[in-house]
Amino acid sequence: MAKTIFNSTEKSNFILNMTEEKYSQIASWGLLAACFGVSLFTMIPEITKNRGFYAMSTAGLAISGVICLVLALIAVIKKYIRNIIFPVCAFGAMVLWCVISLINSYDVNISLNGYPGRGEGFLAILFYFSFFVTAASIKKEKALETFLYGITGAGLLNSAWSLIQILAAAFSHYVNISIGTEVNAASGLMQSPLFLAMLLTVCLVTALVGYALSGDKKKRIFSIICACLYSFVMMFTYSLIGICGALIGIISVIIAVIREKSPKIRLLSVLSVIIPAAVSILLVNGGIIGNAGKYQLHDGQLLWWADGYMRISACGMPDSKVVDINDTYDVYYTLNSKTINIIRDRVLTGTGPDQLVYPQLYTTADLDIENSDISDIISRNKGTFDKVYNEYLNTAATRGVPSLIAMICVIVSVIFIGLKNIKRSETAPVFFFAYISGVLIFLIGCSNIGFSSIFWAIAGALCADLKK
Repeated sequence: MAKTIFNSTEKSNFILNMTEEKYSQIASWGLLAACFGVSLFTMIPEITKNRGFYAMSTAGLAISGVICLVLALIAVIKKYIRNIIFPVCAFGAMVLWCVISLINSYDVNISLNGYPGRGEGFLAILFYFSFFVTAASIKKEKALETFLYGITGAGLLNSAWSLIQILAAAFSHYVNISIGTEVNAASGLMQSPLFLAMLLTVCLVTALVGYALSGDKKKRIFSIICACLYSFVMMFTYSLIGICGALIGIISVIIAVIREKSPKIRLLSVLSVIIPAAVSILLVNGGIIGNAGKYQLHDGQLLWWADGYMRISACGMPDSKVVDINDTYDVYYTLNSKTINIIRDRVLTGTGPDQLVYPQLYTTADLDIENSDISDIISRNKGTFDKVYNEYLNTAATRGVPSLIAMICVIVSVIFIGLKNIKRSETAPVFFFAYISGVLIFLIGCSNIGFSSIFWAIAGALCADLKK
């Protein structure tokens, strides 16, 4: 007989009577929402080019986050997380310390909801936690396969949108990197070319490792087609992340083939990265795409000027006396070194979620403070920035060193659990390589609502204790 509480009806106690298979099925739908929520809701601001509409992107995160938050609570009630207590507790500690950081922040409202156009406040961290727990609580491999299709679909959707930006210079904030210089940089529906490069890195690794390990010929052909598309688009992010992502993809498939003893002929899949990337570079050098004349990295112009300053006024213009915006190394060195100084000043609680720019502000110029929007004040402070492209430094700077310690505990524990699970299912090796690629890309990239939703769900999927 079905379980009930206080003689209530069976239908009203669906949680108690939910089977592992039913939970896994519903959870896979929640993870699909995590894959597509932000991207689909970003279409409107990208089409209209109205930065005020970027709140819709956050709404996409909120909808998928609430769905998975309910599923995470069900998983706790059903005790589906008993085998992964340490990473769940570590992630929970990161969420709780985020509350302390919020209380001690410059602006409590932004700490809660995130800066407009970014949306990485406390609620976003809470939703990432729900994605992690929901994925980790899945018990059936079929549900994880559905999630893999979601990752692939997110990559294809963003790549298709990117092709419009590259070939037609439409629906994009990144056609120009300076006055008169057109590059038609791709940002997809991820809001920034660098954020797109982060997503496509994980998608590329998923496709290549899936190809290396799959026994289905049709799936392998589809995986190679996806890999070609991802690598072609990645080069049009003109970013260090894009280059490193392509290299991570190549290294991942080589290791996967050797480790899993797949046919050596599958090592030729690296050509699906090299050839499309070379074609991208030739199109730029030949003047067919844009008028830059030659292919080169534009990280500084894209992340600091085009995104942070022009798109959402989250930072000031780069100061040419302090940093050479065209020197990729100098840009990252400047961001990292200044962030380390901010960490030293606020070791425990940081600046508050999504508020890295606040301690850098030094002038209000001639603005009427009481009637001015915060974006007006920030944009007048030359040389300031709102994101450091190293998520480990970014976490310590905005939410305190204790949050960084908790995050490292989560990352390391998931790696150990993943190594144990890697031979227990067909999907585990794919999730493992995808997860490691995300961990590495965080060294030169930063958390954002489009990428992190998928990354933390992958981390949870790697921990899933599947039942035969």
